[in-house]
This record gives sequence, C-alpha cells and structure tokens, in this order.
Amino acid sequence: MNIDYLRKQHLALKVFLTPFRFSEIKILSLFGLLFLILVVPQAASADVYVPLHEYLGYFDSAGIYTVVGNVKNENNFAIIPTITVSVIDNYGTISKTIKHVPLGAGKEIPFKIKFPELTSNAPVLMNPELTFDKTVTNEIPIQVLYDKTLIKHKDGHISGRIQNTGEKTIYYPKIYAVVHGYELVLDIAQNIEFIEKIEPGEIIDFSMYPDPSITTDVFYYSCFAPVDTTVIPVTAKKNGGEFDFRYDSGAWYSAAEFSNDGTTLIMRGYNSYPLQTYANFEFPPITGNEKFDVTINDNPVEFIQSVDEMGQWHVAFIVEPQSQGILKITGFEKGLPPELPKIPQWIKINAEWWVTEQISDSEFMEGIDFLFKKGIIFVAGKQIIVESEWRIPSWFKSTTSWWHEEKISDGDFLNAIENLVKRKIIVI
Repeated sequence: MNIDYLRKQHLALKVFLTPFRFSEIKILSLFGLLFLILVVPQAASADVYVPLHEYLGYFDSAGIYTVVGNVKNENNFAIIPTITVSVIDNYGTISKTIKHVPLGAGKEIPFKIKFPELTSNAPVLMNPELTFDKTVTNEIPIQVLYDKTLIKHKDGHISGRIQNTGEKTIYYPKIYAVVHGYELVLDIAQNIEFIEKIEPGEIIDFSMYPDPSITTDVFYYSCFAPVDTTVIPVTAKKNGGEFDFRYDSGAWYSAAEFSNDGTTLIMRGYNSYPLQTYANFEFPPITGNEKFDVTINDNPVEFIQSVDEMGQWHVAFIVEPQSQGILKITGFEKGLPPELPKIPQWIKINAEWWVTEQISDSEFMEGIDFLFKKGIIFVAGKQIIVESEWRIPSWFKSTTSWWHEEKISDGDFLNAIENLVKRKIIVI
C-alpha cells in the first residue's frame, strides 16, 4: 500500500465545489454501506447476546487493557447492536460503548475495545450490556474460501481468500474472526490490509494477525464475519465544548485532546501488526476552510485531505508496521462545528435540475434513495425496489420547487417524501 493508492481512493470520494449532477459522480462512503435504522432501541434479549466464554480482557503487547467479545443475533431480523463494556479500575468504573455495524439474522460479529486509561494491574471486567436497533439490510455477499489457501502460520497469523458472491461491487470490506487457544478464546482479529473494493466474482487475499502478546498460544480461528467497514467514534474537549469525530484504521488511537486554542488535535497511536496499515479520520467542518497538517512524533506525514458527500473532512495516511507515537493533526479552526443541514446541498441542486427538466426522474430518485440509505428518512416496512421500478408522480415537482425556493423547510420536504412513500405514491 502507498500514498498514491490512498490518493486515488480519496479523489473518488472528493466532492467538488462546483455543482455537479449526481449521475456524473459515483458517491462512495469510506465507512461502507449504511442502512436504515428504526428509531426506538430495544433492550437485548436472549436472542442477542455475548457468550461469556467468548468474552475476555487481556493486556496487549503495548500494555493496554483490551476487551474482546462476539455478539450473536438469533433473531429472524437484522439488528444494529450497541455494546457497553465496563471495567473496575483502582479509581472506579470505566465504561465504553460502541455501536456496531448491522448484523444479519442468525449471524455474529466480533468486537474489540481498548482501555488505555486503566492504571490497575488487575482490573475487573463486568459482563457486557447490550441493546439493539432493528434494521433493514441485505446480507453482505462476501464469503471466506475454506480451501487449502486458508492457512494458519507458525507465527499465529492466518492468511486466506475472500470472494464477492453477489452482483454488486462491495467497498471497504473487513473480515473479523475469533482467535482461539487450546482451551480459551484469546483475541479478536481483523484483516489488516486496506481493501478498497471487491468486484462481483472477484477473489482477494487477506491476512489477519492476533496481538503479538499471544501469538505462540494460537490454535485456530473461527466465526469469520465479513462486514462493511466499521468506524470508531471519539469525543474530545474543544474550546469549552465537545468535538465528535470518527476514525477507521488498523491502528489504535487514544487520549484524544485539543491544544488550548483548539487548533491542534493530539492523540497517542500505535500499530502492533508487522504490516503497514492505514488510518482515516473524519471531522465535521467548522468553517469549511480548514487546511490540515499531520505529524507523528513531530515528523511530517504525507496525507490526503478530502471532503465526502456529507461535507465531512477526511484526513488519511499510512501507518508504518509495529510503530507508535504521538499523532498531531493541526489546522482546525477555533470553536465548534455548526449544526449541518440534514440534506446535502447536492440534493437541492439536483432538485432544481429535476424541476427544470435538466435531469431525469431516475437521476432525481437517486438523491431520494440516498436519504433513505443514510437513515435521514425511515419508513417501516419499506421494501427494497430495483432502480428500474422506481417511480415518482410529476405533480411532486411543485413540492420540490417550493423546497428548493425555501418556501418550505427541509423537515417539511422530508415529511412529504416519507408520507408519499408510506402511501406508495412514490416507490423507491
């Protein structure tokens, strides 16, 4: 992997400042396929659980307390699990919560949470707490090939191949697995190579490494779980408030804090794996004019800065193998991000073009479909319809024109779409 590889990827994500037609740019999300979520979360039942024999804590090779586990969904519907892990330390209880990726019916998904804040040499791990949201999702058509190419090596790592068995390209997939010793679960591993995409029918090599502290004890791997890319949420204090951001990486980052003036983000990061990996940080804009710089241990790092389709900044760079240090990202504007509109600007531009018949119904409907995929609109029981069957009445152009001219609010426009989809007047 090199910086040119990341550059190509980020150019694909970049949203240009000049207006564009949605049909002219293939929007890709670095954080994978997003799904529709029901509003009301439910407490986890016996049908959604973490088996305690697959739930443990250990100190990794860098001395950081690490908790791993495996969520099982035995319901007949897909869910998005939220896992809260609590550890009793010398100074009280530390809890961390992650909202995982969608988990299909009858499937399982491993997770890993690190606690660099712990000071105790003998922390007490509490049983996990689970809630979940019902969701509408398609199973990710990626399979691990269980053939002679799936090999566990002497140093404890495993290599193998995955295949896209579906009909569409899958972007940024990850493969998780449970790592077993001779008697106990030892770790949760994931592929450490950056996989940009996998085409229908394509076969791609992958490898995954356990933490170096337990490599000699590895016996086998199980519960391989292909997922779309996961992201880790982080909150840091900034200029008297809280600044929320996310990152996706094979490396781990902790102790996020801003400088006193709020212009530099400082974190400790490390990559324990013997191979190069990547890091991609997503930041909400403050003014939209931010110009970032990246250093590790005060040495400049080559990186890519881009903007995604929701107007979020992305800062991506390569992480060297078995490395650690202090990451600094400078160039933040002072203050906190303003609240962004729910509907991206490009959809309003598409609305104008549709009303004035510069684009087709199907091109405008791609923007409406985007709102469903992002969870901005939700309709219970909405079925997945192929694009060739999309339809929208011509009289809806009046409502769309009012919204574009700001005679009605974003909320009114979204409510109108939601109501018409419920009544099956708009089919998408």
